[in-house]
Amino acid sequence: MPRPALALLVGLALAAAAPAADPPRKAENVLVVTLDGFRWQEFFEGADESLLDAKQGVRDLPGLKQRYGRDTPKARREALLPFLWGTVAKRGQVFGNPAKKSPARITNGLKFSYPGYSEMFCGFPDPRINSNAKRENPNRNVFEFLAGRPGFQGRVEVVGTWDVFPSIFRTRKSGLPILAGWEPIKADKLTEWERSLNETMALIPRYWPDNAFDVFTMGAARSAIERRKPRVLYVALGETDEWAHGRRYDLYLDSARNSDRWLAETWERLQADPQYRGKTALVVTTDHGRGSTRVDWTDHGKGVPGAEFIWMVVLGPDTPAVGEVEGVEVTQSQVAATVAALVGEDFCATDAKVARPLPVFGR
Repeated sequence: MPRPALALLVGLALAAAAPAADPPRKAENVLVVTLDGFRWQEFFEGADESLLDAKQGVRDLPGLKQRYGRDTPKARREALLPFLWGTVAKRGQVFGNPAKKSPARITNGLKFSYPGYSEMFCGFPDPRINSNAKRENPNRNVFEFLAGRPGFQGRVEVVGTWDVFPSIFRTRKSGLPILAGWEPIKADKLTEWERSLNETMALIPRYWPDNAFDVFTMGAARSAIERRKPRVLYVALGETDEWAHGRRYDLYLDSARNSDRWLAETWERLQADPQYRGKTALVVTTDHGRGSTRVDWTDHGKGVPGAEFIWMVVLGPDTPAVGEVEGVEVTQSQVAATVAALVGEDFCATDAKVARPLPVFGR
């Protein structure tokens, strides 16, 4: 055989044997939202009928049942989270339903917030992260990583209700822009609604000294989107956890419903903006679970059985519409690499300990 023909055949064979390159991602932006301590039970089954009574802090039982009481778990979850189940789940992928043999677990073993957020966004559990104290995280997180990538500089932001987030994201070292806790919106020329929000924050009683009400974090997120149009935005909502610890099941449910409403409004706003429309991925999850009984549903931590189980939702232009994923076990540590992969970046390359992304790009 002539040498040119032989070379051509060898080249074709090698090309056929080589693995196909991943197609370029359509998503250019990603919005990440967490509902602190929101149980998988309510996420997948809606309001828990065994907790609808005065002993669980319910003040207006008829009103609560009217809002969230339905005949089936499917109807109850749709009443509680109409956007997440009516839009996101239908167009994206949902992980964590034990009934579908698809559990989602945290792996840090501690089952509370700082270890959970660190595992979620650093990509692995770290035994050094063993309290909620404001100590700087020794590990790089996915937002810090993305903020240093080409095209993302100055386009990554974090807003959250909890004042520990600056430590979790080691902002003194990373320089990651963050507004956390009871910090007002800061800008040279505040809009009327931004001024109103800041004035309300200054006047309202600080029910939790270290955790602001969700409405202020929601407002800060809206301000970030309208003013700076970040490519990566993380919004950490916290009222679900706080009201659960206070054994106020009614306010726990209402806070989850308010989070869903804000998500719907924010997603609609993003789809009306050419920068975001059709080019934005969404990740929604939680930092830990809670107990499963009338006694311990308010609690979480190392000694609470079942608090290691969580849930995750992913939606985006590169994510096939699978709905509830069946027969796939995932971990919280996979969230970090997933956030990066959704916008075409490889966070796993930064550290061998980082877990692989969730299987959201086709199976």
